[in-house]
Amino acid sequence: MTAARHGAFVAMLLGAALFGLTLVPPFLAFSGGPSLGVGGVMVLVAALLAIVWRLSVTGRLDVAALLTVLAVCGFAGIVARHSGGHSASAYALLAVAPALALLTGARNIVIRAIVLAGVTAMAIALAGTKMAPPPSLGARFLDGLGVVLALAAVGGIVLMELRLRRYDRQLVKSGEARYTLLAENISDLVTRHGKRGQVVYASPASQALFGAEPSELLGQGLFDYVHIADRPAYLSALSSAEMDGLASTVEFRLRRKGEGAPVFLWVEMRCRPLGEDEDRQTVAVMQDITDRKAYEHQLIDAKIEAEKANAAKSRFLATMSHELRTPLNAIIGFSELMLNEEMMKLSAERRHEYAGLIHDSGHHLLSMVNGILDMSKIESGSFELVPESFQLRDLIENCRNILLLKAQELGISLETAIAPDMPPIIADKRACRQIYLNLMSNALKFTKRGGHVTIGARQEKYGVALFVADDGVGVAREDVPRLGEAFFQSTAGKPSKDYERTYEGTGLGLSVVKGLAQLHGGRMEVDSLIGHGTTVTVQLPSDCESEASRRAFASGATIETLPVRPAVQDHFIEEELGKKRA
Repeated sequence: MTAARHGAFVAMLLGAALFGLTLVPPFLAFSGGPSLGVGGVMVLVAALLAIVWRLSVTGRLDVAALLTVLAVCGFAGIVARHSGGHSASAYALLAVAPALALLTGARNIVIRAIVLAGVTAMAIALAGTKMAPPPSLGARFLDGLGVVLALAAVGGIVLMELRLRRYDRQLVKSGEARYTLLAENISDLVTRHGKRGQVVYASPASQALFGAEPSELLGQGLFDYVHIADRPAYLSALSSAEMDGLASTVEFRLRRKGEGAPVFLWVEMRCRPLGEDEDRQTVAVMQDITDRKAYEHQLIDAKIEAEKANAAKSRFLATMSHELRTPLNAIIGFSELMLNEEMMKLSAERRHEYAGLIHDSGHHLLSMVNGILDMSKIESGSFELVPESFQLRDLIENCRNILLLKAQELGISLETAIAPDMPPIIADKRACRQIYLNLMSNALKFTKRGGHVTIGARQEKYGVALFVADDGVGVAREDVPRLGEAFFQSTAGKPSKDYERTYEGTGLGLSVVKGLAQLHGGRMEVDSLIGHGTTVTVQLPSDCESEASRRAFASGATIETLPVRPAVQDHFIEEELGKKRA
């Protein structure tokens, strides 16, 4: 369009120069020789040619237009001076000046041309009485011819301007067609926004992006799909582009069209201003970045997991520094006493006692090392299951007999609860024994003298449930979700540091149980109440070798916890009723 205006302006100047040269012979014929009018025409022709050259060198159409207006106004003054101030063609030429400026398409240039032409016309009018007397008849004839030609020039300029405007509209339509073709054939959603952010155009990509037709987004339709928490950021980006003329980028969530619970995807919207201040609009391009956001969340989760691992390492070191030091000190201390038995004059009874303490401390160390090794195997995936068919009743009796003596020493009743017609299961017998022994050891540890521990199993629709219940100290509600984490021990609702524990242990028992349950395709659940005991239930598929059994278990199994005692059950019921009333 700029090239078209330059070409039209140059054509008008060259046409005016050529026309000026054609006026020279008539002037000479009527005036009988060189005159002021002929000189003025020659000066105007030279000026117009100089302006054309200047425009071709600099490309500054605004400067060329002002110079042309000055040249035309000067020539109008010469014509007025030649005709004694009464020349109609002088005023007609002044009308040509703003018409020429109109070809630039710049409002400020046209205004300046009008001002210069007006000032020149006033000067001619004021000086008209002091100029020479009216010219001859021939000069008046040429004067009339000049008026006609000036009007023709003005008309030609106006017609050329109309043609330029029509060409401008064609360019706009062509640009919009290319813009629409591009917008409708890319996967990103393209929208154009008017004042106050309303959508005036939306590309068909909206259908593939979030299921909405382009017509549904017009007006404030797109705004309704933006997540309510992200709407301020969305409006702020559009306002920045519209009011300040600044490009901006924002990320927000868009609701997918559909029934049921709302589903949102993340999009990145890049906004750019379009047009001048008064008619400025905003063009926005939206790209689906849901996968990128998911990757960012994965990185955040990975960072959190790394921080947890670091915290677990610190907790492990704090735990091991305490748990290992105690039995090692006992082993080293009592063994040194036995090495110096002659000096210490130890009796046979005392040596036997010390040997027993060393033996117990060694077994304690071995238990901790085995727990750590088992946990390491489970986490690394190197713990291999060896499924076999066996009766849970026999396994439960065997585990009870192993810990019966310890339970009697602690003054705790150890009971079993299993149906007589319980069918056999297919699982890793060694792993199930370890599950029971770990759970029973925990139950005995946290149950006071005179308490009860129940070990049992029950048949369920999609599998079996192994459970150990006690009426011991219980677990704080806020600690229950963390049971099963490596090296974590509940403090029974009381704040405690790792080195100020009431109960010994590494906190690996439930971690091993949870890992073994998951290897079978099962799960672990803990139900507890402070001061009223704990029930740990491990639910397994009836046949861990059968993929169909594992799938049926995964799709339909639910944990059903077994209360420890009727009194404990009453506490659970009262607590739940209290929640519902609240």
